[in-house]
Amino acid sequence: MENLVSFKEMAPGGIVVNPGNSLEYKTGDWKVLIPVINQETCTRCRICWYVCPDNAILELDKEYTTKKNRKYKISYDVSSDFCKGCGMCAQECPVKAIEMVPVEVA
Repeated sequence: MENLVSFKEMAPGGIVVNPGNSLEYKTGDWKVLIPVINQETCTRCRICWYVCPDNAILELDKEYTTKKNRKYKISYDVSSDFCKGCGMCAQECPVKAIEMVPVEVA
């Protein structure tokens, strides 16, 4: 009984003493599939960006001109650091401009 610790000596429980930052924790390493966005058929509706649970769809200030000469001021890309490969973006894309492809293993 002499090894017992007093409650005054115990570390507080349920308290985060050093909170992290989600940008520091890359969470997309375990995916099997990753979305690839076809800029040619994407209509920039933002549904993929909206439904992504991990904010892995990036809206970029990068102009794109389609083969049919349609000009867009923005493009979309995927952050492989945070995408978990759930496929919600591809499932919800109304023009099927997102394809889930296997992740290349290095």
